[in-house]
Amino acid sequence: MSEPHTLDALLQTFVGQASGPATRGSQPVNEPMIEHWVEAMGDFNPVYVDDDAAKDAGFPGVIAPPTMLQAWIMRGLRVSLDADADADADADQEATEATESPNDQVMALLNEAGYTSVVATNCDQHYERPLVPGDHLSVGSVIESISGEKQTGLGTGRFLTNRLEYRDQHGDLVATMLFRILKFKPGTGAAAKGAEGATEQPAPRPLRPRPALTQDNSFFFEGAKQHKLLIQRCSVCGTLRHPPRPSCAACRSFEWEPLEASGRGTIFSFVVNHYPQVPAFDYPLVVALVELEEGTRLIANVSGISPETARIGMDVEAGFEDFDEGLSLPVFHPATATATADETRTN
Repeated sequence: MSEPHTLDALLQTFVGQASGPATRGSQPVNEPMIEHWVEAMGDFNPVYVDDDAAKDAGFPGVIAPPTMLQAWIMRGLRVSLDADADADADADQEATEATESPNDQVMALLNEAGYTSVVATNCDQHYERPLVPGDHLSVGSVIESISGEKQTGLGTGRFLTNRLEYRDQHGDLVATMLFRILKFKPGTGAAAKGAEGATEQPAPRPLRPRPALTQDNSFFFEGAKQHKLLIQRCSVCGTLRHPPRPSCAACRSFEWEPLEASGRGTIFSFVVNHYPQVPAFDYPLVVALVELEEGTRLIANVSGISPETARIGMDVEAGFEDFDEGLSLPVFHPATATATADETRTN
């Protein structure tokens, strides 16, 4: 295993190198995929699906949602499986550094040094222009930076940042993205250190993180303090929107009013969060995307729903939890009828 200072110097030789060969999306930007994305995300901005609305907004026609950027160069399941098979074949043939990409070599060095676990930490996208149907994207990646050894909650590790450049069929730059991961040594994080000092008196549990209050969303949190679930409703066309924002995506009006929702809905989707862990929460943490019966969706924590019992389509109702004097939030629990039915099946 390389000494730390030797490893630092070796890793820095890769900074500025292309991570690997550039890749081209299998399909150009197209309207059917945009429509699928819009439906899945619930973002019905008319500039994504309506030519006239897009032209009124100053675009040549419909544009792709900016956050679809990575979708246009994803290689798909079959290609991924083929690539994994090729990688296994290379491993069997003891592939040399000459056939490995710089990114592969960096990963191998970090693995050898004990940084065998990985977690994505953040990405930062910058858009040069909107993407329109017919654009065919390619992406190239450069190793932007590799940090020295850092102590994080997950463990001792190093941050690896790649800079990706997205170009159209003419070679013009349309977007850039900085993508950062943490490669860390398992068993060196806060949980392990906590186990070592288990006899020590535990520190008081910190308060739940504060929301970032703005002129647009403060009404929601004020309503929660009164145990009311308030949703923005456009005063002109009646369209509901959440998260709160200044204008209506349907008619572009800036006029709105709060609607007190019933709190009833269904789980549209959910994730189970394991890491990174924030001391104010219990893990594993179920976070649900709830579709309210009024027609809009919001993200919230749940109560009485475990990773094993959570399911898409589950009927839920909002309750309110007072986390401290300054913060109350909606927390969804199984609807009474659903809970009764589940208990009957269990019995």
